[in-house]
Amino acid sequence: MDKYEMLRQVSRTFALSIEQLPGILRDSITMAYLLLRVSDCLEDCDDIPTEEKPKLLRLWAAVLDKNEPVEKLVEKIAYLDGQSDAEIYVAQHASYVLSELYRLPVDLQNILVKHVNETSLGMARWQEHGPFVEDEAEMDDYMHCVAGIVGYLLTDVFAWYSPRFAKIKDKVMPLSREYGLGLQAVNILRGMRKDYERGWVYIPRTFYEKVGLTRDSMFLPENLEKSMQVVNMVADKAERHLANGMVYLTCFPAWQLQLRLGCMWPLFFAVKTLALSRNNADVILHEVKMTRDQVKDIMFKTQLFGWSNKWVKHFYKELSTPAAKNMVSVIH
Repeated sequence: MDKYEMLRQVSRTFALSIEQLPGILRDSITMAYLLLRVSDCLEDCDDIPTEEKPKLLRLWAAVLDKNEPVEKLVEKIAYLDGQSDAEIYVAQHASYVLSELYRLPVDLQNILVKHVNETSLGMARWQEHGPFVEDEAEMDDYMHCVAGIVGYLLTDVFAWYSPRFAKIKDKVMPLSREYGLGLQAVNILRGMRKDYERGWVYIPRTFYEKVGLTRDSMFLPENLEKSMQVVNMVADKAERHLANGMVYLTCFPAWQLQLRLGCMWPLFFAVKTLALSRNNADVILHEVKMTRDQVKDIMFKTQLFGWSNKWVKHFYKELSTPAAKNMVSVIH
């Protein structure tokens, strides 16, 4: 399995965005994504003992810094089932991932290693912190570790590739963090149920206690009306971050459509998912996902008109409007 097939196996949605990028960007962002999926595996895999996760994440950071051999990490996770889980497969083939990383220009290698290293160490700290989020500041800290830093990575890579983008790098760097936070806030929203079932609740305690709920009672069917208030608090927060992500997107030159689409598709997929999540009990009881037709519609329209900031802003508003037919009543 080569790096592109690995990418498709761990995320078909992000593969759509990454694979349409021009040559060297396609290679570098693919490698960044795969390196981060190794980190994700070490953080999220249910079969890794909780107390081992911070150690493995720090070992991975040391491997990236070339202070430890990659074989040491691979040996420690050899017992995991990589045949039925694509993310585990990628982690178990970290030596191949690194060999592909080292084919990139040294400057790009350094950018990727710097940010993936920082992300991995942040994940290790949060594994030691535990599955509780006290307030919005803690939520922001977690989201920064796993997604805000990725926004910095993208901006550094794009600035390396595009002299025009390099000129505005300092201006857009804070916006790239907001872009990452927006995507992660939507991930937290759509994954609330699954995260809870594995013992993690990324919703701040101050959010659910504000409406008289606990981290457990928030997921009971009889409390859906109150739970929807919490969902909408998180949705409002995600919307604020995504709005800044839109400003980031519109800073890309109109003629660099491939770069714009590389950031536009994840952003618009998140905006649409957020719209589907508002007032939707499935966020609490199951999970909310876009349909394939909705994904295709976004891709088709943006390839035609995504060069225009005026059209992009209009389409953003259209996608962010919840449709009545997508709402699920919480009053029984």
